Amino acid sequence: MDFALNDEQEAVRDLAQQILEGHVTQERLKEIEAGAQQIDRRLWAELARANLLGIGLPEDAGGSGLGFVELFLLLEQVGRTVAPVPLLPTLVLGALPIAEHGTSEQRQRYLPPVVAGDLVLTAALAEVGTEPTRPVTTARRDGAGWRLDGVKVCVPAADVAGRVVTPARTGEDTVGLFLVDPTGEGVQADDQQTTSRQPEQRLELVGAPVPAEDVLGDPEGGAPMLDWLLERATVAYCAVAVGVCEEALRLTAEYTRTREQFDRPIASFQAVGQRAADAYIDTEAVRLTAVHAAWRLTSGLPAAEEVAVAKFWAADGGQRVVHAAQHLHGGIGVDRDYPLHRYFLWAKQLELTLGGATAQLRHLGSMLASEPVGSG
Repeated sequence: MDFALNDEQEAVRDLAQQILEGHVTQERLKEIEAGAQQIDRRLWAELARANLLGIGLPEDAGGSGLGFVELFLLLEQVGRTVAPVPLLPTLVLGALPIAEHGTSEQRQRYLPPVVAGDLVLTAALAEVGTEPTRPVTTARRDGAGWRLDGVKVCVPAADVAGRVVTPARTGEDTVGLFLVDPTGEGVQADDQQTTSRQPEQRLELVGAPVPAEDVLGDPEGGAPMLDWLLERATVAYCAVAVGVCEEALRLTAEYTRTREQFDRPIASFQAVGQRAADAYIDTEAVRLTAVHAAWRLTSGLPAAEEVAVAKFWAADGGQRVVHAAQHLHGGIGVDRDYPLHRYFLWAKQLELTLGGATAQLRHLGSMLASEPVGSG
């Protein structure tokens, strides 16, 4: 394993950092939060002009042909700036499975508009009372196409998406992935309020039609595609968590160096230093486990255990980092005119998205228990 960035990866990271830090100011965030739609369209257009929206997509679709690690670096910067753009839903939840599993016609229809910033995509992975790998939403054949019935919740950016990658059960033990038009017939979309204020929707599907050309891969053999998507989605959320933790820690270090009590910076107090050091260790654990999982995915190696470990640290370690940041800031930490509160809210939402710490430990335990004795 070599986690050192090459020149191209450093250039991607630096460009993303330059654009996001240049656009996402506190004043701009307040302006977006006061608006009706919680998306920074100007920033989205700037990311498209820099070709960052095509960073992980193939060159024949207008992308840069880079890998998941480069996409990870971009998402980390989104987390550092808590940027209100649907980058993870579009590039990871929507565009990646189309690029990997879509037909040539699907790739040409959906990916170039994503690269240009003209199309938002997302996926509906969550349902109430079941795990993402076991959707209860059903799909039944209707001529050459399909019709879907079910309820999806916490669908990010569905209010602005052109298509939603929607897993549905096509038989007793079979799953398919379908590209659903969220504004089409048979789809009722309702806004849901989220902890981070990022827009999410509840989608009720009542016989929602999906034409044959919008079926992704084999409709009765989609379980491996769903696992493929969930692993990358989970690591993508971890990448955002890395940026959130790093910036919360940086804000805390800056504050405790300048805030004085008894004529001394509070950073010089032993209890403050110990709490900050613990937060630094947690942040490094969140980063290293997430990078490890991203590296295995990019290398084409099995990564189910590493993904679960990374999400455990993003959930468990991430919430400790933002709690420490809030406590070390004192009262100003919850002041909505001060930036820290956004990092706390994002970390709390990231903690539970696609399963919190307990869910990851159960998943890890299940995988370890299923290994034959002596295989390790």
